[in-house]
Amino acid sequence: MVELQQVRRRLGPGVEFRCDTFAAPEGAQMALWGPSGCGKSTMLNLISGLLRPDDGIIRVDGVETQKLSQGRLDRFRGERFGFVFQTFNLLAPFTALQNVMLGMRFSDTIPQAEWKSRATQLLERVGLGHRLHSKPATMSVGERQRVAIARALANRQTIVAADEPTGSLDPKTADSVMDLLLEMCREENVTLLLVTHAQEIARRCAEQFDCTGLVKEVSA
Repeated sequence: MVELQQVRRRLGPGVEFRCDTFAAPEGAQMALWGPSGCGKSTMLNLISGLLRPDDGIIRVDGVETQKLSQGRLDRFRGERFGFVFQTFNLLAPFTALQNVMLGMRFSDTIPQAEWKSRATQLLERVGLGHRLHSKPATMSVGERQRVAIARALANRQTIVAADEPTGSLDPKTADSVMDLLLEMCREENVTLLLVTHAQEIARRCAEQFDCTGLVKEVSA
C-alpha cells in the first residue's frame, strides 16, 4: 500500500508541491493524471524516493520512507519499485536480455543463478522471446517499451512506477503497451502508479487520481 499524508516539497522560489492525502491499496492500478506541470511526476518521484519531502509522511508497504537514510532508501527503492519511462532508458550497448538482467544487480531478491532464466521468462511473456539478443537500436519503440516493462518486473517488485509510458508511442502501439502493462501488473499482483496527461490512457486504469492543483504558489 502507498500512502501520503500532509506531504510538502519546495520546488523553487514561491512554488511548492502539496498533497494532503493519497492512498493506493496493494494491487491497485491507479493513474496519476492532469495537465503538464500540475505535479504528477513530482508526486511519483516522492513516492518512489527519487525526491525527498520537506514535510509529511510517505508510507510504502508500511515503511515511512522519509525516515530512511539515503543508502537504505536506495536499497528499498531497488527492491520495491520498478520503473517504466517515456524514453525507455535502456542501455544501448546491451541486449534486451542484458538490460533486463542488469536491474537485478541492484537487489538481492533474485539469486544470481536465476537472473538469466527470470529475464528470459519475462521477455517471452511480453512477446520478445525472439529478440533476447537484440540491442535497442534494432528494435521498434513498442519493442523497447516491452523490454522496459519486463525490466520493471524483474525483481518481483511490489510497485511499478510508470511515467508517461505511452508518451513516445503512436496510438495503436500505445494501446498494445497499455494492454500488456495492465495485464502483467495484474498477473504479478503489482501496484501500478501510472503518470499521464491523457484522459484516454488514465481511463484504462481502474482508479484515477486528479493531480490538478498539487503545485501551488506560496509566499517566499
